[in-house]
Amino acid sequence: MSAPARLGISYGNLSLADYVALNYMVMHLGVLEKFNMYGTRCLTNEEAEILAPTMVVSQQITFSQCSFENGAVSVLASALCKGTCKNLDLSNCRLNVGQIQSLCTGLHSCKLKSLNLSNTGLTATSCAELEPALCSVTSQLNVLELYGNKIGDEGLKKICEALQSPHCAIESLLLDSCGLTAASMDHLSTAMCSGHSRLQTLNLSRNEVRDEGVEVLAKALQHPLCKLESLRLYDCWLSEGCCPHLMESLMSPHCSLVEIDLSVNEFGQEGALMLCQALKRPGCPIEKLSLVRCELTEVVFVELAAMLKKGSPPLKYLAVGLNKVGDEGVRHLLVALRHPSCELEELDVEMTELTDACIEDLCAAVKDSKTLKKLQLQNNSLTDVSVPALVSVAKASPNMEQLNVKYNDFSEDMFEIFETCSKVRY
Repeated sequence: MSAPARLGISYGNLSLADYVALNYMVMHLGVLEKFNMYGTRCLTNEEAEILAPTMVVSQQITFSQCSFENGAVSVLASALCKGTCKNLDLSNCRLNVGQIQSLCTGLHSCKLKSLNLSNTGLTATSCAELEPALCSVTSQLNVLELYGNKIGDEGLKKICEALQSPHCAIESLLLDSCGLTAASMDHLSTAMCSGHSRLQTLNLSRNEVRDEGVEVLAKALQHPLCKLESLRLYDCWLSEGCCPHLMESLMSPHCSLVEIDLSVNEFGQEGALMLCQALKRPGCPIEKLSLVRCELTEVVFVELAAMLKKGSPPLKYLAVGLNKVGDEGVRHLLVALRHPSCELEELDVEMTELTDACIEDLCAAVKDSKTLKKLQLQNNSLTDVSVPALVSVAKASPNMEQLNVKYNDFSEDMFEIFETCSKVRY
């Protein structure tokens, strides 16, 4: 094996002798790029001690969906302090209070850049343990994933206290499904505007942020010290009522957002039109916009198309799937793709009730666009009639990298034709 090497043992049922042999091999390499022990059942203290030298020389360690004896986590924490590990994945490992304490001790003096603690059973109390580690003078942690931990508003409050420390290096905070409400958005906004926060990416998806929470966040986005570039509010119980606040923040010259995901919220036509108006402001930096299943209408698609033709904002990615606008609604976007000012690289119109009637416009858009690389057409009602034209235009386009037509109404007879073009996903 040549260094840097990768070693993966998924669902391994290894003996002590196997662990000894594994460690011996790694020691001869000197450095390991990736060490993956996914699905290991109950790593014992003794097994962890044997693997400690391997963990010390590993740059990326994955123990996702594993279980540990208490002492094994202490060994891992010690290895983190001694080693060069930059990325640690403990997702879907159920950690008890003692194990979390041991891990946090190691975080004080390690070189970790990314830590994934998704679905590990963290609570508000766990966040209190985590806070001092995030504020450590030696902390280098940039990415913290806490998906699926019910830390609640009290837990987020502790994380926000850490974000205000000049020593906290967190740039990406992923809080999907963490049991948060509008009540904790004040703490988050205060942290983002503190002048010390380095936060650039924030995921609040599947939390009850609601309109009142967005009102608070929107004020923070207008603050000159807020550095946030990516905000995900997917399925956050939002309505048209929050759109004036989002509109105000997007129109602010201090807003630095490049990406915003507002999918699976009940904005409707009026709310979406307010957002479109804000996005049209000169200098708006938004490049990635997601409005999947937002109750959009054809009128909204007309406005989105106008933005694409204008090239302001400079949209590179647009996702508007699961809005039932049909061929006529999507046609506006397809026409816009042909405009020389349109910079779009990826368009997602999944489940928008497209039929074979849209194919002429669709093929013309792919042919004339100078930038389109990916087109998501899955879960529509395209049939065999459209296949030759789709495959032909995908082959001919020098820019097209992926044309996704999965879950349409194609017969198996078409699979052979699809196979002639590696760009097509069917």
